[in-house]
Amino acid sequence: MSSLYAPGARVLIRDCEWIVRRADACDDGGYILTVDGLSELVNGKSARFLTKLEEQADAIRVLDPAETRFEQDLTPGFEKSRLFIETQLRQISPADEKIHLGHKAAMDPVPYQLDPALQALKQNRQRILIADAVGLGKTLEAGILMTELMRRGRGKRILVLTLKSMMTQFQKEMWNRFTIPLTRLDSAGLQRVRNHIPGNHNPFYYYDKSIISIDTLKQDNEYRRHLEQAYWDIIVIDEVHNVAERGSSSQRAQLAQLLSGRSDTLIMLSATPHDGKARSFASLMNMLDPTAISDPDDYAKEDFRDKGLVIRRFKKDIRDQVQQEFKERVVNDIYLNASPEEEAAYQALLDVPFTYRGEHSATKNGQLVRIGLQKAIFSSPAAAEVSVQQRIKKLEAKQEVSEDEQQEIQALNSLLLSLRNITPASFHKYRDLLNLLGSKDYGWKKTDTEDRLVIFSERIETLNWLHSQLQGDLKLKDDAIRILHGGMGDIEQQEIVEEFGKPESKLRVLLCSDVASEGINLHYLSHRLVHFDLPWSLMVFQQRNGRVDRYGQEQTPIITYLINQSDSPKVRGDQRILEILKEKDEQAYKNIGDPATFMKVHDAEAEEALTMEAMAEGTDAKAFDDKYQADDSNEGDDLLALFLNPEAAQPKTEEEAEQYTVERYSLFPSDYEFARQALEAINRERKQVHFTANNDKQTLTLTPPDDLDYRFRFLPPEIRPVDGSLVLTADKQRFENEIRRSRQDENAWPKLHYLWPQHPAIQWLQDKLLAQVARHSAPVLALPDTDAVKQALQPGQSVFLVSGLIPNRKAHPVIWEWFAIKARNGEVTAIEPAERWLQSLQLDNKLPNRAQPINISQLEALRQPVINAAKAEMQQRQQAYTEQKNEELAEQLKALEALQQWQVKQIELQLEKSAQAEHFKAARREERIGRIEKVFDDYQAWVRDTLTIEPVPFIQIIAVFTREAGEQA
Repeated sequence: MSSLYAPGARVLIRDCEWIVRRADACDDGGYILTVDGLSELVNGKSARFLTKLEEQADAIRVLDPAETRFEQDLTPGFEKSRLFIETQLRQISPADEKIHLGHKAAMDPVPYQLDPALQALKQNRQRILIADAVGLGKTLEAGILMTELMRRGRGKRILVLTLKSMMTQFQKEMWNRFTIPLTRLDSAGLQRVRNHIPGNHNPFYYYDKSIISIDTLKQDNEYRRHLEQAYWDIIVIDEVHNVAERGSSSQRAQLAQLLSGRSDTLIMLSATPHDGKARSFASLMNMLDPTAISDPDDYAKEDFRDKGLVIRRFKKDIRDQVQQEFKERVVNDIYLNASPEEEAAYQALLDVPFTYRGEHSATKNGQLVRIGLQKAIFSSPAAAEVSVQQRIKKLEAKQEVSEDEQQEIQALNSLLLSLRNITPASFHKYRDLLNLLGSKDYGWKKTDTEDRLVIFSERIETLNWLHSQLQGDLKLKDDAIRILHGGMGDIEQQEIVEEFGKPESKLRVLLCSDVASEGINLHYLSHRLVHFDLPWSLMVFQQRNGRVDRYGQEQTPIITYLINQSDSPKVRGDQRILEILKEKDEQAYKNIGDPATFMKVHDAEAEEALTMEAMAEGTDAKAFDDKYQADDSNEGDDLLALFLNPEAAQPKTEEEAEQYTVERYSLFPSDYEFARQALEAINRERKQVHFTANNDKQTLTLTPPDDLDYRFRFLPPEIRPVDGSLVLTADKQRFENEIRRSRQDENAWPKLHYLWPQHPAIQWLQDKLLAQVARHSAPVLALPDTDAVKQALQPGQSVFLVSGLIPNRKAHPVIWEWFAIKARNGEVTAIEPAERWLQSLQLDNKLPNRAQPINISQLEALRQPVINAAKAEMQQRQQAYTEQKNEELAEQLKALEALQQWQVKQIELQLEKSAQAEHFKAARREERIGRIEKVFDDYQAWVRDTLTIEPVPFIQIIAVFTREAGEQA
């Protein structure tokens, strides 16, 4: 890439001034310039130009810094220059591995939440799986990393994929905490986009930042085609275990594989990131880094030790940091004896002579059918009745029903009668649930809008029965009790979750299936959770409890288990196995972290299968307990242990965390003061913005002018200013209170906006300030005779504030330095870091500007020497960087070449063992080696483009400082 088009360069295109944001190589040999308008006609607008096309029409010109025009600043307190310099300072993109902005988000960050961003920023390309346990705040951790990348100019285009039920929740969290405006493309959002843009346009280019359900994409071939033609800076895949390859490559997995190559940055989130199978986890790792694993069935830590692809912590790892944020849960076990009617149903189930392939089977196969029906009975008679009817229907649908099957059908009909004899009064689990909800000790009141109840059950039939029964027995109105399950549409799921978090909503009781145990936040107004039936999987325990026991819960979580007990030794033994699962979950919560370390299959369905198998085989509860024990290492055969950086999970104090964050240098005491003074300055020049400021509340209220309103048209409709009024506050506590209050509103979005550098209004304001300084100009400050000025500026001396920038081939700023270049008697005399010099100058609004005219021509004569000095300084930095990175580049390319050869060798070894005909093996060899070559060619090109920088820097004179005319030598 030509350094002429480096990010930050100012260019004239079609007689308008633009600032280059990025320059990407084009097939025609030129570049695609992404630019933002600076001059009045194009201010606030973004555009893309083909340099070859513009150069042919002589319509493009890069502005030469040696031709910068100087204009003396005559504004009171040098207001115009201070705001211009501050705005330019805010444009500087960090290139180090520290946190510059994410820790300033609208949250109280805990040290461990910075770790994923710190780990990812050490990579040349940020690709990471955040695999923290349920409830630790993976969404916030992703937001911190996304913010850091946006601060570095690498987050303009963002795509988030998540579950249908979580779209609104994720969207709101990103906006409320980090001011990342994701447009929700659910079924309603997609229709809105279709109505706004021509049919042949790509909707993923209409909105730069969007969030969509992966199932929506999977089902919509049109949008899949659009995906293949779009590219993002950041892609986030939430609950990423749903897109791993599980035996065969599902549509979800294929879609994720496609997306993994459509972005530099890939952030994956999951508390349960693999199913214990090497190939499944390898599919995720190879999405993050296609060179990571050569053989997905056989890999070890040594293959990818330094890649830093995964971070994983449990509550036990970070408990010391979050004593205030995490309340220790209270577990309430309610043991109850089965009623005579229930015992009769259990016995009727045991009396069924189950068949397998037409014959009576008392062995495992027949017992598995019994266990399946027993699972339903343990949930509720209503669920069992449906399962029994389905079993009868299946048997009767056969062309020939054997005598053994006739006997099973007859016994199943007897079981049906037994189930129908169980009334609500004789269904002791339900009776005890009612007693619990009405007891003073439990303390739940249906009238208390901030104390809502979550009840989990595996079976939808149980939820439907509970809905009907509880509504009458608790005297609840229709809108006070709702069911949430995975069969609902995306809009309905999101609406129910939203309603449950709003204090003014009449919803009091939420009945959830296990689909609602993944990801969603139910903790805002609820801390009581009841397991109406016990899960048959440890991972489901964790997911369910994590809905209310999570980061941000302000009350003590109360988890209640309803545990039925039968007199039948067989049934009681099976119930005891479920109790053991509950005990193991509590053990994992307190001491181990990962509940999957017990059964070691890392998949809820696989854990359920093991539980059913144990019951079908008649395994004793103690033997079951002994069989599934955690390893002493607490890691067991967890594949994640291969990837983890052992230092990543070490607790850090707040003092230690401060070493990893950077406080940006500013000429203003706060973002609020910068914004307030900027608005006042804009209005002094020409009344443009109607606004009021409340210094006590750190709040600005303004009516967005047309150019700001225009920007909001391309942002989610939910965040547009209410009633034409935009209210920005820098007070974190006030904003936090507004987030809570907003849940009472119909739309549940805050009316206040968080005032910080990432807000679109602040970015608009900065563009206005840049445009106030004439095209290709720099202000000159003739400073008064104060003590600070005397120390910073000698008589007859001038200081040029100069910016030097060098990008890599991907247009990302890699070296961006500011210098204070001192000149006297027509030549450069010294260079020092700009920040240190500016601090010594004390350039605040109390510095008087006497506006005495000075001789600009003497300063103009110094432009070229100053530019030459800045180039020499940047050349030194360029050489040092290149020497360091060339060594790193050579090492990486050598390692990639070795890994490529190893993968090719693996293919040859596999083909040697194959009994296929030679022409089939030759075709397989060609296809697989071709795929490997493409992966490595692409990756090597990416590494080269990232680590190779342009030899010539982009230099800009920001401002010039000199003494008043009376003080000149």
